[in-house]
Amino acid sequence: MSDKFDVIVIGAGPGGYVAAIKAAQLGLKTACVESWTGKDGKSQVLGGTCLNVGCIPSKALLEVTHKFEEASHDYESMGILAKGVEIDVAKMMERKEGIVKQLTGGIAGLFKANGVTPIHGHGKLLAGRKVEVTDKDGNTKTYEADNVILATGSKPIEIPPAPFDGEYIVDSEGALEFSEVPKRLGIIGAGVIGLELGSVWARLGAEVTVIEAQDTFLPVVDQQVAKDALKQFKKQGLNIITGARMTGAEVKRKLVYVNYEDSKGKQEAKFDKLIVAVGRRPYTDGALAEDSGVTMDERGFIFVDDNCKTEAPGVWAVGDIVRGPMLAHKASEEGVMVAERIAGHKPQVNYDCIPNVIYTAPEVAWVGKTEEQLKAEGEEYNVGTFPFAANGRAMAANATGGMVKIIADAKTDRILGFHVVGPQASEIVAQGVIAMEFGSSAEDLALTCFAHPTLSESVHEAALAVAGGAIHVANRRKKK
Repeated sequence: MSDKFDVIVIGAGPGGYVAAIKAAQLGLKTACVESWTGKDGKSQVLGGTCLNVGCIPSKALLEVTHKFEEASHDYESMGILAKGVEIDVAKMMERKEGIVKQLTGGIAGLFKANGVTPIHGHGKLLAGRKVEVTDKDGNTKTYEADNVILATGSKPIEIPPAPFDGEYIVDSEGALEFSEVPKRLGIIGAGVIGLELGSVWARLGAEVTVIEAQDTFLPVVDQQVAKDALKQFKKQGLNIITGARMTGAEVKRKLVYVNYEDSKGKQEAKFDKLIVAVGRRPYTDGALAEDSGVTMDERGFIFVDDNCKTEAPGVWAVGDIVRGPMLAHKASEEGVMVAERIAGHKPQVNYDCIPNVIYTAPEVAWVGKTEEQLKAEGEEYNVGTFPFAANGRAMAANATGGMVKIIADAKTDRILGFHVVGPQASEIVAQGVIAMEFGSSAEDLALTCFAHPTLSESVHEAALAVAGGAIHVANRRKKK
């Protein structure tokens, strides 16, 4: 195997493997370095956190537990009698592992089909676009490239009051490996990961308490939507405590004792398991030599320009190690952009049109700006909302909680924000992404014909409501 490539990608997560495939498709001789090792301790595993211990396995568990929840509590009201429904946790985990194996194996097949050379080991960028790879036995080999793409991803943040022990106090990865349902589950952090994992185990019978330091629930989400979601989560049994700062955690007699402070003073709670989900940090440990020419900030994020180019010539960085949201699809889009730029094209990523999703039930999804952001910026805007409670398809599906909310510029009517809480929000938000990508107005959506009966009709009605013209719900009176 030649030691010289047109492109070497370090990291085979959603940013890295996509960049490698795209580069190869564009005729560039490409290699992808990945250190992740399978449970056998030998084989290389592709897909990064997302496919192995993140997006995919968590969604597999969310889907199973959502169906279990419906069968246990909702089917009877629909005329389906399913008594004595039980969950086989071991079988559920086996299915999750099967999905992960199928998808990671699929990437290996795509590498082969597109001519990407996989290199197993820990990649380190040296000066002059050289990449040193250390294998599992400690042997090193150096490769050269005209361009290097850094895509090393992120890892869970560990906090001093609650260090991980892998059994009682775990991170998001450990929370996907429980062999049985904990009776009492504590979660530190009411963000995307905390809410999704809390939902999984609450549906299976765990008493879930989520402790969040911030006073505002989901502060990055439009607050009308966030409050609606919070109401539904609490109705499902999630005990969400905001404005609570954790001060310590100790394992005693197979229980985790957690101390925290809230508006009422010092508090203590005890759990069978504690998940710490306070966010993730860039994983750049040992990835850069001091003379690589790449610079980072104090939090470990690599400095890049709008096109993901670092300060070192021919070196790029994408995904969780650069500015912007830590989202798999954002990393993939950056990977494609960089590969195309290396090949001489001039694409860009529209960072204003990147969707965000929380895969709870109801799902929460959004793209663009919130009302709070627009108020802070002094922008004039109009709002249209439509509840799923007035949507025939939602009624038929027994999923009437939530709404669609569209925010449009008061002067131009251009859509500035698109927010959904409710059934299939992760799919519905794509309509907002497409509309905003094409610079659509709310009127454009209002003039579009939507199939009946569908959940997407709520998008149509919300767009109509922006101008006070919703058909299937009473419109707010305009101020005279």
